[in-house]
Amino acid sequence: MAYIRKFKTGSGATGVQVCYKEQGKVVRTVHLGSASSEVALEKLMREAQGIIDGDKKPLFNLDKYNKKDPA
Repeated sequence: MAYIRKFKTGSGATGVQVCYKEQGKVVRTVHLGSASSEVALEKLMREAQGIIDGDKKPLFNLDKYNKKDPA
């Protein structure tokens, strides 16, 4: 299981990490960086969510429905 962790750094910025848990213990942490503004924090949060979503397999394969009909 993966989740996003936000925390305050010593300088007052907000740090963002993706943490992976197995059997209730954190086994891996990926530090994405820290942000001093809301815009930078939002960018880090989108990047973190992209990492988490990239680990998941889609429930359904919708490729045949997403193809554009050339006609």
